[in-house]
Amino acid sequence: MTDRRPAMSDIRLAGRADRAALAAMLARAFADDPAFKYIFPNAADRAKRLPRLFSLMIEDDAGAGLQLVTPGIEAATLWRGPGHAATGTFALLRQAIPLLHALGFATARALRVANAIEAHFPGQPFWYLHIAGCAPEKQGRGFGGAVIRAGLERAAGRLPAYLETATESNLGLYQRFGFAVTDEWRVGTDGPRFWSMLRAKDDGG
Repeated sequence: MTDRRPAMSDIRLAGRADRAALAAMLARAFADDPAFKYIFPNAADRAKRLPRLFSLMIEDDAGAGLQLVTPGIEAATLWRGPGHAATGTFALLRQAIPLLHALGFATARALRVANAIEAHFPGQPFWYLHIAGCAPEKQGRGFGGAVIRAGLERAAGRLPAYLETATESNLGLYQRFGFAVTDEWRVGTDGPRFWSMLRAKDDGG
């Protein structure tokens, strides 16, 4: 890994060989995320299960859009293209056993979060910034911003882009890229709070 902020030309598509390292990085990046803390309340259990869960998410997203990483996988974004934001029934059935293995007794909480997320998707075609993560030791150095910008420049800027976040401190970062808060909502009565954010397509897109 390097401390140099990557140029746009440095950002690359993630390959199959990157998946283990990518899942491990995302698991560390989201270790204190409110949504995952709700799904896996026990920190030790969360640390054990998140790499498995992210491996499945990476596999599921692989054919749905773009998976972009910095050269040393310091940061990554997983984008789902228009029409692919929701996890389809076939994908759920195909991954049912691995998902149950990854989630364990947290399955019901995870489904509550997933269902609430999908219920708040926009009604118009959009690119979905499904996951944006940066290794904790590299945060604040431009790595995360670089992969977000790369996704917007390569594809997502042609249509509105959408994301949700359960981390209020992330709002400023996304607002700098043109996202605006469109809704604030909670999973059930005791679940995490989320902010929905939408970015208009680029002029001429």
